[in-house]
Amino acid sequence: MATITRPMTRATTLRELRESGWVSKSVKQEIYDNFLRMLHGGEELFPGIIGYENTVIPEINIALLAKHDLLFLGEKGQAKSRLMRLLTRFLDEETPYLDIPGCPVHEDPYRPITQAGKKLIANTPEDEIPIAWWPRSERYAERLAPGTKFADIIGEIDPAKLAAGASMSTEEALHFGLIPRMHRGIFAVNELPELDELVQVGLFNILEERDVQIRGYPIRFDIDVLILFSANPATYNRSGKVIPQLKDRIGSVIHTHYPRERALGIEITEQEAGIDLNGPFPVVVPYFMREIIEQISICARRSKYIDQQSGVSARLSIANYRAMVASARQRAAVLGERPSVARISDLGHLYSTSLGKLELDLMSSHQMSERQVLDAIIAEAIRDVFDEYVERHGLEEIAEIFSRGVKIEVGDLLPSAQYAERLKRVPPAWEKAFEVNASSDPAMRASCVEFILAGLYANDRISRSQQHGRIVYEIR
Repeated sequence: MATITRPMTRATTLRELRESGWVSKSVKQEIYDNFLRMLHGGEELFPGIIGYENTVIPEINIALLAKHDLLFLGEKGQAKSRLMRLLTRFLDEETPYLDIPGCPVHEDPYRPITQAGKKLIANTPEDEIPIAWWPRSERYAERLAPGTKFADIIGEIDPAKLAAGASMSTEEALHFGLIPRMHRGIFAVNELPELDELVQVGLFNILEERDVQIRGYPIRFDIDVLILFSANPATYNRSGKVIPQLKDRIGSVIHTHYPRERALGIEITEQEAGIDLNGPFPVVVPYFMREIIEQISICARRSKYIDQQSGVSARLSIANYRAMVASARQRAAVLGERPSVARISDLGHLYSTSLGKLELDLMSSHQMSERQVLDAIIAEAIRDVFDEYVERHGLEEIAEIFSRGVKIEVGDLLPSAQYAERLKRVPPAWEKAFEVNASSDPAMRASCVEFILAGLYANDRISRSQQHGRIVYEIR
């Protein structure tokens, strides 16, 4: 006969909890046990994280097994916050706590830290002490450092409670901050160097002694919490931004980075963009267009006109990819092209998605506008990708066509059929262009034409003029 596994009934009293065999653990021990079990079982540890398999993730693994507090150090858009939030996967699905009305702390049923919890255990029979359960999704809190005060994350004396008669030297007079409320959970601080020095001192005390002291009064809490930080290297390493004592107490520093290969960046962009390319107005994105979108971010990260200390987030690629697909989908709706194929003229809408994400280096770019810098970056990205395709397909002879006075007009709302009509009048050499993305579909061929034209222009082989969304390419 098959054995039926019945779900374990959750304890509702302290006596039931003891009888169930539940074992009290520190939050780091809990994470250690669950992480080691998942690691041994070959489970996916960090779903959705791409490109860190051999660099960042092994360092996180060691830090968790060492039971360290962690600092994620990297530029913006390197998945630091996502990695911190993913650590909740290694908490128990839910954990029991003393159900005390009005108590903001989720007390360990066996080891309470507040006076309310200790009194309940001391004065109440175990079968009358209520137990509730705290889901892991609620055992994580995150705070952005700028503007954060001591009272926000540590606590403060509450004037209203004093007015109601509470003594200043008792717990009843306190307002609890986020860290005491996250007792037995995970607390994260983003942009650590921007945290007020007084708050840093409070965190140093928690990391060192694992207790909380508020305004010097003799009220102490033995806090059990995993503390995570994130920071940008440019500010974290600047003298005076983070107090040395706090730096010294952080167990492990995890260095993040941008994708080391363009293909990984494309994979990340498509995952994070989350766009359904199907539907009533389907869109096809040729691989060379995906490469160009990612190459724009790569070029921006090495541009002397961009402030590299600020970094260029992966969000630049994601926003640009979405805008490109949106432009192609607009063409599908207006012109009835199914599918619509993304093309270079769709990149004309990247000003709105890019300019707010790029910070100029004022020393290098003082004579250039933001649009000029972006135009230069896009041209460089197209040239880089185009040159790779030239080596593969031998497209040089196409440039010779323009020496015979050929002009070709393109645009994001120009029907693909018009491209095919105009190409009837040019020599067969144009067939080379379609080896880039072999297809007889007019929309795909139009995309290939624009790629070749933009690449020739980026290499100073032909000229172009632009007006009202239409671009004309011709010989210089």
